[in-house]
Formats: sequence, C-alpha cells, structure tokens
Amino acid sequence: MADTVILTEGAEFDHVIQEVSKYIHLYVMAFGKEERTIIRIDKRERMYGGKGIVYMIQMFDQNELTNNRLGAYMVLLSQGDESGFHTHNEKNEEELYVVIHGTGEYRERTGTQGPERKKKLQKGDITAISSTGYHSIENTEDEPLIMFVITTNNP
Repeated sequence: MADTVILTEGAEFDHVIQEVSKYIHLYVMAFGKEERTIIRIDKRERMYGGKGIVYMIQMFDQNELTNNRLGAYMVLLSQGDESGFHTHNEKNEEELYVVIHGTGEYRERTGTQGPERKKKLQKGDITAISSTGYHSIENTEDEPLIMFVITTNNP
C-alpha cells in the first residue's frame, strides 16, 4: 500500500483544487454545523499497488460520520492513474463509488485470483462494493475521474 502524504497548502494542493473545482463545488453543509469546504487532501502514490497518483479530498473529520470511515472525493487527475486491487474485508467495510465526472474502468473479482469483471464507469454511475470483494478503478480518459466515495463499516 502506498504512503499517504497530507496536503493542506502549497502549489500541488492549489492545482488539485483548481482542477476539481472546474467540475464540482467543494462544499459541505453538515446538519447543525457551519457550512465549510474541504478538510484536507490525502495524496497516495501507487495506491494499493496501482499506477500514478490518487488524491482523496477529505470532506469530513474522522468520526464525524456514524459507522463511516470515509466520505471523500477520489480524484484520478490523469489518464492511467489507478487505485490497484484491494479489499476492505479486514475492517468489514463496504464502499460506494458515485461517479461525478470523467470516465474510468472499474474492475472487481472474488479473492486474489478470481476472474475479473470489468465495467466502464461514467458520470452518474454508482458501484456497491462488498467487504469481501477485491476492486480497482482506473482513469481511462484525458479528463479527471472524480468519484465520491462512501465507506461504511458494520462493526
């Protein structure tokens, strides 16, 4: 698994925000709280053995969402950027990907060596990922691939 670098300012932070803001408004209005923008950006090179860089634009603080570890935008800016095959079985987590912009290839399989199922994803598509399933996503076009990712946990 790739190391995570936290970006809170600087040229790379500004570049990611500028690119993503062309397509979406980075805004949160959590119930009973002041409206706000992002918390931070997590930069992951070769995420889960994939290629390129994946940016996770964190919209919520840790423990802010009940039974959720993650509510973030996953951004693959360049064609070929990829989150490699991984599972959330150890944490008993399931994931939803909601495609906001761009086009990618979603891949899933049962186990580490099972046959792959592939699906082209584009704006508006949603995937539901089992805690036992292995999955990956790759940006297949020149435009950024932007998905909102929700990871739920069944304690």
